[in-house]
Amino acid sequence: MAGVVQKMVNEEDSSEKCREISGRLVQMLSLSSVPGSSADLSSATPDSTGNQNTKELRLDKPTRKKRKRNTETDLSSSSSTSSSISAASGGEIEPVARELPSTSVQNSLLTTKEFRPVYGSISVSGRSREMEDALSIRPDFCRPAVCDRQSLHFFAVFDGHGGSHVANMCKERFHVFLEEELMREPDESGIGTASSSNATELMVEETSENSLQEKWRLPIDRSFERMDEVALSTCACGCIGSSCACYSADLTSDIVGSTAVVALLTQDQIILANCGDSRAVLSRGGTAVPLSFDHKPDRPDELARIEAAGGRVIYLNGARVLGILAMSRALGDKYLKPVVISKPEISFTRRRSEDECLILASDGLWDVLSNDMACDVARRCLLEGNSSTTPELLDMIPAQTSRDDAHEEAFQSQTRCSIAAALLTRLALGRRSADNISVIVIDLKKC
Repeated sequence: MAGVVQKMVNEEDSSEKCREISGRLVQMLSLSSVPGSSADLSSATPDSTGNQNTKELRLDKPTRKKRKRNTETDLSSSSSTSSSISAASGGEIEPVARELPSTSVQNSLLTTKEFRPVYGSISVSGRSREMEDALSIRPDFCRPAVCDRQSLHFFAVFDGHGGSHVANMCKERFHVFLEEELMREPDESGIGTASSSNATELMVEETSENSLQEKWRLPIDRSFERMDEVALSTCACGCIGSSCACYSADLTSDIVGSTAVVALLTQDQIILANCGDSRAVLSRGGTAVPLSFDHKPDRPDELARIEAAGGRVIYLNGARVLGILAMSRALGDKYLKPVVISKPEISFTRRRSEDECLILASDGLWDVLSNDMACDVARRCLLEGNSSTTPELLDMIPAQTSRDDAHEEAFQSQTRCSIAAALLTRLALGRRSADNISVIVIDLKKC
């Protein structure tokens, strides 16, 4: 060792260089003798608890000599990975422990990002003079016990009629009511138990599925009931109750209401609640699968219900309840109660790998576009991306937020969904849709 020092001092005899050489020699000695160095870390093995048990480093003489020769050139890299060298050694060491939190945080962010929905939306008045549609999108709006505290994403289209204030009220309050009702449920992460008998297992599975669906139905039904009560007592200016003193205080929701199609998206299923003639359609393996069915007055079961409630369906520019309303279920419409009800139809759909996208839209789209055509257009947009873009579509798409390279893929997926929603809207306008048009496209391949 002294010979090495003498040789290096002869080559560089400055005092500063000598101090540097001395510091390096101390580090060499520490690396070869102190447990926990980079050499020891390579031989560490985890114990049963997952902690590292460091074994004593055993090197034969040739290995020790070789390590001493290579230490001077590898010193900088060794010091950056070692966390056990003391400050007295003279080296400035960056502990490995500082890198571990950032890695775990990054993995956590990736996990959270993995379940975040990718969607695009658009809402235009079209050829109608008044804008009565409203969209409500709430990613990760709550984590109820009914879905094991997983992220629950909320998407809704509200199509108002007779005025816009009921649809706007739904946009502001419906998700609040739903969250309150869902979070009120007991915290039960598992339902049912296994059985040795296949028949018993099947019975338990069916019972568990029905019980789980009932746990969804109750809060959803209550949310629609609460929203309907608010809609019935809401003034045209948006105030609730009799305290309003504005000029429209007498214009309550007697003849004003709104449809509601609500999609709740989890990691493994789609819960769909519909009240009215807005619609949700799933594109699965190239096929359009309707998840809701319009509540039209001439639908056989709805016609029977209306007549049983003492109402009539009059054909005046289409089938209408009492010749007024072109749908048989809605929020609000006090004048048409109890013939027009607010109870939703709820469906449960297990997600599959072949699911491509989900489309929610008001009847301004569905009046002129079929389910198959809408799904085909959206599916092509998601596959082809920017090749479907035209200057007209870009003008319709809302301004996107800035992004970096790490989020480029998510940004491009979001843009493709926005293009799909804009293209569907443009097609509806081209087919002379006379109503407001509101569309949400959700890319199920990305969430």
